[in-house]
Amino acid sequence: MSSDRTLPGPSPAEYALRRQRVLAALKQSVMIVPAGSLTTYANDCDNRYRPDGNFRYLTGFPEPGAILVLRPDAEYPVTMFVPARDAQQEVWTGRRHGPEGATQVHGADAAYPLELIADKLPALIDGCDTLYYSPWRHADLDARLSSILKTLRQKERFGRRAPHTIVEPGELLSEMRLTKTAEEVALLERACAISAEAHRAAMSVARPGVGEWEIQSEIERVFRQQGAAGPGYGTIVGSGANGCILHYVENESVVKDGELVLVDAGAEYGGYNGDITRTFPASGKFTAAQRAFYEIVHDALEQGLAAAKPGATIDGIHALTLKLLSQGLIELGLIKTSLDEALERELYLPYYMHRTSHWLGIDVHDAGRYRQLEASRPLTEGMVFTIEPGLYLQSGDETVPAELRGQAVRLEDNVVITATGARNLTRSVPVAADEVCALVGR
Repeated sequence: MSSDRTLPGPSPAEYALRRQRVLAALKQSVMIVPAGSLTTYANDCDNRYRPDGNFRYLTGFPEPGAILVLRPDAEYPVTMFVPARDAQQEVWTGRRHGPEGATQVHGADAAYPLELIADKLPALIDGCDTLYYSPWRHADLDARLSSILKTLRQKERFGRRAPHTIVEPGELLSEMRLTKTAEEVALLERACAISAEAHRAAMSVARPGVGEWEIQSEIERVFRQQGAAGPGYGTIVGSGANGCILHYVENESVVKDGELVLVDAGAEYGGYNGDITRTFPASGKFTAAQRAFYEIVHDALEQGLAAAKPGATIDGIHALTLKLLSQGLIELGLIKTSLDEALERELYLPYYMHRTSHWLGIDVHDAGRYRQLEASRPLTEGMVFTIEPGLYLQSGDETVPAELRGQAVRLEDNVVITATGARNLTRSVPVAADEVCALVGR
C-alpha cells in the first residue's frame, strides 16, 4: 500500500541477502511462505494486519494474501503471488502494490496476480525433492498444494515428480533469524528506545484514581508519536491483583492507593519489537514490605543481566533467577525449606511460573531453538532476548502476609549479546526503586 510516509525497516539489500542465503541452503528444494490473511473485527472491519514473521523476514511486503515461492533452479528463483491492483477495491481498503510493486519495490524476480497461482505453482514444485512449507495454517493454500502434489504423483510416468518430504520452513529460517545483523539490531534499538520513552510516560501519569486504560492510552500515544506502527503485543497495565494475571490486557480497573502497578508494553518499529516490563507503586512510594518484595526481583534482574555474555546460556540465566527468587521467597516466609529443597521440589512455582527469557525480534517471542545438540545453546554475538524475573502473590493466598496479597512485581529488559559481553537496550527506563519512585505521578 503506498503512502507519503517512508516506513522504517530493513533495506532492500538486507532482504535480498536473506533470500540469497535461503536459496543457497535450499539446493534442490522449494520453499513456500504465505503472508497470512486479514481477520475481521465486529463483522465488518479488519483487524490490524501483521504479516507472518517468516514472510516478513524474507520480503518486507506489507499486504495480506501474498505468497512467496523460493526455488534456486527456477527461471525466476524468487517468485511472488500477490493480490492484483483493483481500483474499485482500493477505494475501500487502500492502494496496493500489485505484481509490479512486488518486483520493482520488494525485489521479486517475478510476480503474478494470485489468480494465476493454479497455473504457475505446479511448475515451481515439480521435480523438487523437499517442500519447505507449514501445513494446517492456511486452509486454502493447503487444499491447493494437496491437489498439486496429488496431480504430480499421478503423472510421474510422464516425467513429473512430487516432493517426497515436507519440512517446516523454520528448520532453515529460525536459525537465520536468531542471529541479528547490524541493521536488525539498529531497528531493535529504536523499538526499545520508543518503548522506554512510553514506559517513562506511563510512570509520569500514574497515580491513585487514574484508570489502567488511561495509562495504556499514554503508552500507545507515545508509540505512534515516535513513529512506531503501534504495540508489538497487547499492552498490559495491571494494578494490584491484576498484575498477578500474566497476560492481563483488559486494562479496565481504577488504580488504587497502596497498589503496585505492573506495565508490560513494547513498540513495534520497522517490523521489530521492544518488550519492557516495569512495576511501580501507584502513590510514588513503596511501603517497607513492598520495597523488600521489589528488591528480590530487582536483584534477580540485575544478576541475570550480569550473567548475559557470550558462552552463557538462557538455561543458566534461568537457573540463577530461580535460585535468587527462591531465596527471596524463603526470606519472605513463603517457602519454609532449605534453598536446595525448594529448587528440587519446585516450590517457587505458585509464585514464579514462567521462564526468564525469550528471543526477541520480528516476533515478540522470536524464532530460534533454545537447545542445540540436546543441550542449552551458548549465547553468541547478535542474539537478542529478554530477561524478565517476576513474583506473583495471589490475593486469595492466605499464606502470604496480608499487606502483600494481590501484589506482583515483574521487571524486564532487552539484551543483545556483543563480541565481549552484552548490551542492555532498555536501561533508559529507571528500574532502581528510588529512581522509579521519582518518576511516578510527576
